[in-house]
Amino acid sequence: MPVSEDSPLRDAKKFLPALQPLNDFPGSLSQKVYMSLKQAILSLAFRPGELMQKSQICKELGVSRSPVTEAMARLASEGLADIVPQAGTYVTRFSMAEIREGAFLREALELAAVERVATTITEEQLVLLKRNLRIQEVLMQDGDTAGFHQMDAELHELILSFTGYRRLASLAETAWIHVNRARHLNLPMPGRMQATLAEHKAIVAALEARDPEAARQATRHHLRQLILLLEPLVAERPEMFTNG
Repeated sequence: MPVSEDSPLRDAKKFLPALQPLNDFPGSLSQKVYMSLKQAILSLAFRPGELMQKSQICKELGVSRSPVTEAMARLASEGLADIVPQAGTYVTRFSMAEIREGAFLREALELAAVERVATTITEEQLVLLKRNLRIQEVLMQDGDTAGFHQMDAELHELILSFTGYRRLASLAETAWIHVNRARHLNLPMPGRMQATLAEHKAIVAALEARDPEAARQATRHHLRQLILLLEPLVAERPEMFTNG
């Protein structure tokens, strides 16, 4: 189904190419193709339910069919693509059940993280968080949803890293993968970037005050906005969601 002129998806693509060049990614050729396709899915450059045309992907990336086939199989194993025999490979539609589960897991991890970080945060770490907020503000003013989303993710990653637990960020990313994709539907909504920035500032202010309970409350409020904002889209954009 074509994207309407007023769709959040159209604005979300404003700063995004369909596929990022392979040179943007490290690793083997197969890994690069996988990362390029995954980024296109997570950023909604490839829309939920869209057919991933192998011949077009090969042409755009300048590769043979083999690494594309491998990448698609890997994406399918992660739940980001559906391989339909004799029909092709489609981008997985959103599942509110998976999004709710991912949001629940991410909230549990992040609330524990900010509570810990509020008692251990250093001035140098606060500088990094405040620098990130300043960049978010510039990106918001420019209307750069893709750039804003990247800095949003970086802020959360910084806080998780400040716990000192090395595996925490990767665990959170795994739990958050379907939620992260769905978040691209929200940021282009009028006023959402401004609200998100305000929520981020509240989290950082609580950390600067070394107040664990305030940090938990600010983080909980921020994370729960996603589900509240997505619920109406299930009815408005049913072609992007499964019934499950």
